[in-house]
Amino acid sequence: MDNKIIIIGGGASALMLASLLPKHTATIIESNPKVGAKILISGGGKCNITNTRMGTEYFLGDESFVQQSLKKFNEKALLKWLERQNLHPILRKETQYFCKDSAKELLDIFLKESKKQTVSTNEKVLEVTKRDEIFYVKTNKKIHTAKAVVVASGGLSFPKIGASSIGYEIAESFGHTIVKTAPALVGFTVQKEQFFFKELSGVSTDVKIHVGKNICEGALLFAHKGISGPAVLDASLYWDKGKIEIDFLPNFSWKSVQGSKKQISSLLPMPKRVSKAFLLQFKLEDKPLHQLTPQELETLQTLSHYSFAPAGTFGYAKAEVTKGGVETSEVDNSTMMSKKVDGLYFIGEVLDVTGRLGGYNFQWAFSSAYTCAKNVSTREQ
Repeated sequence: MDNKIIIIGGGASALMLASLLPKHTATIIESNPKVGAKILISGGGKCNITNTRMGTEYFLGDESFVQQSLKKFNEKALLKWLERQNLHPILRKETQYFCKDSAKELLDIFLKESKKQTVSTNEKVLEVTKRDEIFYVKTNKKIHTAKAVVVASGGLSFPKIGASSIGYEIAESFGHTIVKTAPALVGFTVQKEQFFFKELSGVSTDVKIHVGKNICEGALLFAHKGISGPAVLDASLYWDKGKIEIDFLPNFSWKSVQGSKKQISSLLPMPKRVSKAFLLQFKLEDKPLHQLTPQELETLQTLSHYSFAPAGTFGYAKAEVTKGGVETSEVDNSTMMSKKVDGLYFIGEVLDVTGRLGGYNFQWAFSSAYTCAKNVSTREQ
């Protein structure tokens, strides 16, 4: 037998797992020419590693499943591990930890650590089968054999850097259920009624977005295709279809400006280009607020609860992550091993666990890898 453990994928969860395993126990199989491609482009090239606010409420997925791994290896444990590797992440945006200069700092640690294992790049996994307690991993180069297989192949986001559905295909071939996948942390395209948004491309304004029971706050960025920005990306995590509601005037009190003689576009706490575009859309004249009729004021106040249905999203090519994936009720949350197939593990984004914007998906990758490492390393040859 070639290996004790085969890790399919060369992203964040795979590299963390390889770093945590004993020397010479695993082989990473990566279809790209290099491992860690997504790490390098994340967080604007600085990699948003984790967040000081950590808990199951920041994830879409089964809470008890997520909780197990976060308890075993939380953000504090991750930061300590990184410090031992001489990486000291910087706190930005109040709660988010980033690499100081570049995501390469984190990748360099993983490249150094993963030297303990065998790394095979430019190798594409075609299928995985199991016979007589041995896994056979067929690739475009050879057939590997191993006692355990860890699927860490990620989701469908960023196909240009090698994303594929192989993880889901492997899971299904072993009888696992795949929760419907969709692009997440991604911008929304708009219907005809909101085409005027596109004329505001490049303008940003703070908003509060309601998607069902979920509230997402932060900047909304008007774009060529529709809307993007942190608040919108978070909202996309919870949206499947139907309406969303945007408060374009969060923390603004209409009562406090009652009877104001200021022009509407000067009074509203939003970029003038945005307020004027909405006035045009509402067929309202830009005049002193006190001159509005009750009906006109009511129309203007819809800015605090502007409701519409997005046409769709910008798709996997622009999505930071993929929501949906391997059904977590079929995976042991204390080991990350399949409940259906002994020795088959799933970690990271391939599972039906998706975090909000702000370092949560990297934390999940690292926490789930830690949970897996504790179990898979004890398996006998």
